[in-house]
Amino acid sequence: MPLGRRMSKDVAELIEADEVLAGTYRDRLAEATEAEKALRAAQEADPSDAGPRAEAVAFDEALTAALLAAEAAERVAAGHRTYAAPGADAGARRAAEIALRKAKARPAVRPWTAEVDRLRTAREAHRLSFRTAPAVAR
Repeated sequence: MPLGRRMSKDVAELIEADEVLAGTYRDRLAEATEAEKALRAAQEADPSDAGPRAEAVAFDEALTAALLAAEAAERVAAGHRTYAAPGADAGARRAAEIALRKAKARPAVRPWTAEVDRLRTAREAHRLSFRTAPAVAR
């Protein structure tokens, strides 16, 4: 007889997918760093408004991928009680939300929460400060 909390097959699949995604976090962060270096180098080479659009988009995509991996790592660190099966009733979803809020206060989850906030802030700052389309002449 297995001890511990049972979970549905759907929740186990979600956790497994998050563990795989969380395992790619360092690689995705390295890709984002390289994309940022390429963007900065392209900005120095062409400082005009119509400059390095492809590099800016690549950096945004790399930051988004790193953010998704960090969010998955945060969910994995928070534990299996923070997952609700797709199609679960409102009570189960609410219990998972409450468990996630409680888990974010634990020392094992706090660094991931801070990393998610840092990456989200960096992505939004990039999106707000970098123009990817040339300005329209008036």
